[in-house]
Amino acid sequence: MGSCRDVAARQSYYTERIGMAKTFVKKTREEKKQEIEKITEKLDEEVRKIFDSDNYKKYLKTMSRFHNYSFNNTMLIAMQRPDATLVASFVSWKNNFHRNVKKGEKGIKILAPAPIKKTAEVEAIDPKTNKRILDENGRPVTETVQMTIPFYKVAYVYDIGQTEGEELPSLGVNELTADVNGYRKIIKAIESISPVPVSYEDIKGTAKGYYSPNDKRIVVQKGMSESQTIKTLLHEIAHSFLHDKEGPLIEGIDRQDTTRSTKEVEAEGAAFTVMSFLNLDEKVGDYSFSYIAGWSSGRDVKELKASMETIRKTASHIITGIEEKLMERTSVKERLAAGEAKKAEHAVKEKPNKTKARQEPALA
Repeated sequence: MGSCRDVAARQSYYTERIGMAKTFVKKTREEKKQEIEKITEKLDEEVRKIFDSDNYKKYLKTMSRFHNYSFNNTMLIAMQRPDATLVASFVSWKNNFHRNVKKGEKGIKILAPAPIKKTAEVEAIDPKTNKRILDENGRPVTETVQMTIPFYKVAYVYDIGQTEGEELPSLGVNELTADVNGYRKIIKAIESISPVPVSYEDIKGTAKGYYSPNDKRIVVQKGMSESQTIKTLLHEIAHSFLHDKEGPLIEGIDRQDTTRSTKEVEAEGAAFTVMSFLNLDEKVGDYSFSYIAGWSSGRDVKELKASMETIRKTASHIITGIEEKLMERTSVKERLAAGEAKKAEHAVKEKPNKTKARQEPALA
């Protein structure tokens, strides 16, 4: 006989928004499980399809827009709405952005974590001996523990094109790439998040840059184009985060037994994703990814997913760091500008006659 908690779980309601109304459909836990299995099976079918040159590039571009979402959810968004640019839940659009989902729009299915907590009686273990604890009669002593069982539920998000309302504020990142001033800001932002020092030197041979785990430094060939310099720097920084001698430096990545070719695929994939976020991916000519089909051949879906999740986490870490640094710099600039404006305004109020006297000859 099931516990009260199990009965309550079976009687929970599954909610789906259709248009602007709520429809409540009673589903058992087994039905929910079957729905999620169907989604994950479809995901596995689609994984191998992305590993040809064109599909891979398209997927990484999608990843750059949704770098905070897991690999599975990024895939689900791309499968259901390839033109999506910014997604959020129904409630988030309304409460956080003052936008409403248009009537009749269909939600994009993603998988949201919904862990189940259960209590269970288990045999007590002595932490020193790692053996069962027995009572005076030689019977195992039990204790009540709380267990967390991983579980997922289907949730719905909507693309900005499916909504209407207030305009969203722009981060201004894309505009920064248009000129030399923008280039310097981006370079400084990238350098500031690097875990090792960066230098620009003449490198013998054909290499555009390298990361030295022994010396803990990055060297980039000097004198290259701005976009090539950014791309090379991003590639080597990805290596420095992923391939430190002590192990990966990004939380949630603990893989150290990868091959050299996998390391290159992951570093290049992360660099392209960040370049795509900055709208610079088309300005570098060596992003053909012609090798990706050969690299993925013979690898199982689990291994391919692990590499794509590594690329996503690395790109997300770098993108988040760049955004924070760019906003910091903008914030300081705005504060300085505001301070100078106030100072000038104060000077005009304090000395209006002298200001006028200085201006009149210049205007004559």
